Amino acid sequence: MAAAAAGSGTPREEEGAGGEAATPQPQAPTSAPGARLSRLPLARVKALVKADPDVTLAGQEAIFILARAAELFVETIAKDAYCCAQQGKRKTLQRRDLDNAIEAVDEFAFLEGTLD
Repeated sequence: MAAAAAGSGTPREEEGAGGEAATPQPQAPTSAPGARLSRLPLARVKALVKADPDVTLAGQEAIFILARAAELFVETIAKDAYCCAQQGKRKTLQRRDLDNAIEAVDEFAFLEGTLD
């Protein structure tokens, strides 16, 4: 029975040296047909990068990393803004929720005054 459980393909946590459960390692994305690694259109991200006069060349890997970073940034600020909306007992984000998230989170200090 133990051999069947070990070969089942189910991920499980292994114990570390101190008997503690090791943190699971992130899985590499699968290359399933139709699976996209980036949700933002890379052509649009490339056009935005090329619009900067200081950029002369940008490789495809750099464009992908910039697109992924933008996705993570939008996800993070949206989650923080949603927390602000929940405090107001709402599920719909409003501009004031973004303003509140920018004021509340130190990492967003560089955005203060940009949404005016």
